[in-house]
Amino acid sequence: MTEGVAPGDRLRVMLVDDHALVREGIARFLAACPDIQVVGEADNGVQAVAKAAELMPDLILMDSSMPTLDGLEATRRIKAAHPHLKIVMLTAIEEDRNLFEAVKAGAHGYLLKSMQPDEFLARVRGIAQGEAPISHVMAAKILEEFGRHVEGKPPDDPASKLTPREHEVLRLLTQGCPNKDIANTLSVSEGTVKNHLKHILAKLHLQNRVQAAAYALREGIVPDEPPRPKPGPA
Repeated sequence: MTEGVAPGDRLRVMLVDDHALVREGIARFLAACPDIQVVGEADNGVQAVAKAAELMPDLILMDSSMPTLDGLEATRRIKAAHPHLKIVMLTAIEEDRNLFEAVKAGAHGYLLKSMQPDEFLARVRGIAQGEAPISHVMAAKILEEFGRHVEGKPPDDPASKLTPREHEVLRLLTQGCPNKDIANTLSVSEGTVKNHLKHILAKLHLQNRVQAAAYALREGIVPDEPPRPKPGPA
């Protein structure tokens, strides 16, 4: 499964939220976008797990707090059965205790319900291209959790298995660069970048870009003055 949505394809989104007004509002907003298709909705985690298997959407926008089965457990079950599916959490507050656990379980990031519509849409489209929405607050929480396990880290550090080019890709990933910008900076194709990312995740035993970025920060794989991505073609 390749990362991102192919140019010209519509992003197939599934919405999961127990509040009908929130769900319908987001659905109408996204449905008005010609490059996005809302393929299904669910109002609890049990429905989300079943519909994810049925619809296989490109992206699931998952409410973090729901009755019957919350977003965290639904995310765990979906990722266990379908690791390639992208899940982004929807939350009213960034301090939601389930957000960090969801990222650990494989969620690709989260979006705040209080975001401005234009910013929300930009983030959704960015996710389709492989970006991982995560704030400094959440990154700090991930790093703190990683830090608790530093003493028990095995001698054969997985980072030592990365090639020099994979280190470069990881540094750019940590700066929040999407695949297109990484490709421009390294003068390679986006397909090559995707292959590097696949190898990085496999070698580090991680699930997605958010976890890879947190690992790179913990290990100090970030230059003091990161290179600026080369501008793409006009």
